[in-house]
Amino acid sequence: MRPLQAHPRLLGLGIFVALLLALILLWDWNWLRPLLEQQASAALGRSVSIGHFEVHLARHPQLVADHVTVANPEDFPAASRMATIDRLAIRIAPWPLLHHQLMLDEIDIERPQGDLKPGPSGAPNYKLGSDGKPSDAPSPWQIELVNLIINDGDIHFFDPKLKSDFTLGVKTEAATADSEAHVVVAIDGKYAAQPISGRFIGGSVLGLRDSSNPYSIDLKLANGATRVSLQGTLLQPMNFGGADLKLDLQGNDLAALYPLTGIPLAPTPPYHLSGELNYAARKISFDHFAGTVGSSDLSGDLAVDLSGDKPRVTADLLSKKVVLADLAGFIGAPPGKADAANESKQQKDQHAQQDANPKLLPDTPINLPKLRSANLDIRYQAAHIDSDATPLDNIVAHLKIEDEQLSFEPLSFAVGQGSIVLNIRLDGRQDAVHTVANIDFRKVDLHRIMQSTKLFEGAGTIGGNAHIDASGNSLAKMLGNGDGDLKLVMSGGDMSALLIDLAGLDFGNGVLSALGIPRKADLRCMVTDFGLTRGVVDTRLFVFDTTEANVTGGGKINLHDETIDYRLATEPKHFNIGAFRAPILIRGALKNPSILPDPVILAARGGAAVLLGVVATPLAALIPTIQLGLGADHNCAALMQSVNRAASGPSPAKASSKSNKKSAPQTQQTQQTQQTK
Repeated sequence: MRPLQAHPRLLGLGIFVALLLALILLWDWNWLRPLLEQQASAALGRSVSIGHFEVHLARHPQLVADHVTVANPEDFPAASRMATIDRLAIRIAPWPLLHHQLMLDEIDIERPQGDLKPGPSGAPNYKLGSDGKPSDAPSPWQIELVNLIINDGDIHFFDPKLKSDFTLGVKTEAATADSEAHVVVAIDGKYAAQPISGRFIGGSVLGLRDSSNPYSIDLKLANGATRVSLQGTLLQPMNFGGADLKLDLQGNDLAALYPLTGIPLAPTPPYHLSGELNYAARKISFDHFAGTVGSSDLSGDLAVDLSGDKPRVTADLLSKKVVLADLAGFIGAPPGKADAANESKQQKDQHAQQDANPKLLPDTPINLPKLRSANLDIRYQAAHIDSDATPLDNIVAHLKIEDEQLSFEPLSFAVGQGSIVLNIRLDGRQDAVHTVANIDFRKVDLHRIMQSTKLFEGAGTIGGNAHIDASGNSLAKMLGNGDGDLKLVMSGGDMSALLIDLAGLDFGNGVLSALGIPRKADLRCMVTDFGLTRGVVDTRLFVFDTTEANVTGGGKINLHDETIDYRLATEPKHFNIGAFRAPILIRGALKNPSILPDPVILAARGGAAVLLGVVATPLAALIPTIQLGLGADHNCAALMQSVNRAASGPSPAKASSKSNKKSAPQTQQTQQTQQTK
């Protein structure tokens, strides 16, 4: 036999086998622990430590890491931890690794604990990556997960900016005879300063990758007064390939959905909406939904596109009947009808505060962060409008928010055969929102406007326009410092004499009209022209020309401090007994003004009547109340000519003042002559 020195190859092989046996006998997989910690730390941008690492060799090996700890960023206290896992076991299929496929047969996580919160710098610790952001570079690896097991998971989330502090309890439950394996997540705590609780039950992880077995979802969530129910299946959840889900939403205010959805909506009364939820290509849609908002019905389709820098919301909405009070949130007023059956306590309080507030105009600030958070394109139509003040027939609205600029173009209200059309633009790029509004009154039916007053009636058609240019973060501030004008013209028709009689304190005819004995006055013409300068409305012209009398008005309305100082007077065109002919003064707070006859004129004429009643005959006592009807008999052409002359000549106020000074002595002299006769 030849010695081993004569066979160097055999000697080398023997040494290799001996070393391999020694390595197998002495090998400790925990020697790889520092390398794994280094790789995990680089991937997460956080220091990762592993208490012990081992590999269980088998056809599909299992990698086990014990006491895994993920540290917080450097600005956190040194002893704090973002996450810990008692035991992490991963079973993999080795052969797909050759083709850059990571097939995870099973992940078993024991007692995962998380503490997610912002640090001293304000940056949250859960934004992972070496630079605080996940890498956008595509990974060459394809990852598939077959089975997931989680035991006693507990994740705490805290963020003062979101006013949130809640805990997620996470676990998996094995399949039983009655149900398949599923994931269970329970939430409890506070979100957006409101209590939050809920339970999510999802199908097994296998359903996430098996398109032939849709992934089931059952979610019940309560956040404050908001209730969310979502049930159904995801068809291809890993590929965003659609869903078959039923979504039911109810709560006290649609605006309260903003923290949950990121969609800025105006405040509303209580609502309940149900429809189909779907998604594809980063677009979520709420289709064929229907329900109620306050006392109004609402249906339609809504979609949210998440592919851009900010969400883009598109919607087509329809109401068969809408109560106008339910839309009050759009102007900053408490939404919904007071004392409605579904009125929430918050809205009862808001209505009570509104009633107690001496101011009339809504002063709720525009929420600029919400205005800037999304782009919207919403079309809305209501077939019938229910309003205590003015009966309207329908609404057509197109609301857009694009690059922090909001527009209603148009916002149209039908009134009989006519309409009131608004085109409004709000620029929210500055802290003080700049608003420009143009309003057209097109063949507005006076009868429809008068219908709801139940005090007097009228007929005729009104036309005109208004323009407002203002800045401010609430309706009150906008009108309180805005500029603009309002012009209205009406020709033809009639108006109940009650309005005319009350304006002149014609007690006899006024009482008859109020008792339901109608007596109408033909309206020959109406012309009004108001100017708005820095929140003060000034009367350029205010004239009603009727067969009964001419009604004129003058004065100011201060929208800044919400006060009014206005005067209405009549010049009757018929002989009458029983009218004191004292102008009406409307003065005081705009919300609750006093409406009284001019005390100076009323006292003079009333005092004269008392005196004559004592010292003269009863007929003499009626002399101060006798009106001879000497008012000028205008027509619309003459009034329009006066408006045109005013536009090209002296201001209407000065012209009216000069005219009154010239005509007053003549009128007084004529009256005295007639009385003497």
